[in-house]
Amino acid sequence: MLFDESYSGKVFIMSRATEEEADTVIYGMPMDWTASFRPGSRFGPGRIREASIGLEEYSPYLDRHLEEIDYHDAGDIMLPFGNAQRSIDMIELYIDRLLDKNKMPLGLGGEHLVTWPVLKAMYRKYPDLAVIHIDAHADLREEYEGEPLSHSTPIRKACELIGPENIYSFGIRSGMREEFSYARESGMHMSKFEVLSPLEQVLPSLAGRPVYVTIDIDVLDPAFAPGTGTAEAGGITSKELLGAIHEISDSEVQVVGADLVEVAPAYDPTEQTQIAASKFVREMLLGFTK
Repeated sequence: MLFDESYSGKVFIMSRATEEEADTVIYGMPMDWTASFRPGSRFGPGRIREASIGLEEYSPYLDRHLEEIDYHDAGDIMLPFGNAQRSIDMIELYIDRLLDKNKMPLGLGGEHLVTWPVLKAMYRKYPDLAVIHIDAHADLREEYEGEPLSHSTPIRKACELIGPENIYSFGIRSGMREEFSYARESGMHMSKFEVLSPLEQVLPSLAGRPVYVTIDIDVLDPAFAPGTGTAEAGGITSKELLGAIHEISDSEVQVVGADLVEVAPAYDPTEQTQIAASKFVREMLLGFTK
């Protein structure tokens, strides 16, 4: 069985009954096999779904209601515990299937390595793909302690696959000196510390292009999202991240897929991290589903 149905109906609020009628498919990638500091993001997808029950179905930001779009929550991919290579192979296979059906995938992580197999599948369908990456960390390492499959490597892998000039990173405030040197010398776009203002400047240049959006919850300051594996002080506010999602939604880019990763609920007994994450997912659903 590919999907975990054990969550007994705990799906994202107002999820439609079938995949066939959906334009956007929500799916979980419960993997934290390469976490280098605090594991636990494999529990993120389920807790985001649970928190969504407290949401209003209407977005006053976008003046849209969830009943106006067709989306389906497929549940979590049943990934083999501890096996990073097989897990990413399974994710890639699933995304291929969704794209063959012309669905927009909206993934819930899980550690950030799960974005890598999604991008591989996306690039096959969209050879002119651009990536908007919103994160505290550069994720530009070639390996972490000798392991190339790591949550610190997906954006470097993406640069090597689609070309660094097609990668746009925002909010970055942590990484090795070599990562920042690579960003500067390779031709990729990296905006340190800030998200909204540099994003507004970049979006017109991406008009008409297929874009994949990946958001690591740790781009937020730990005051707004303590429930993550590698929290980093000095981040943006929840309001700023909502603003970034809305800027992308209102732009002329063609969002073809997205994910929200690195929610680790165990480190946030107040649940504010997953509550915020569920709201971001609602806004992504309403803003990115055309």
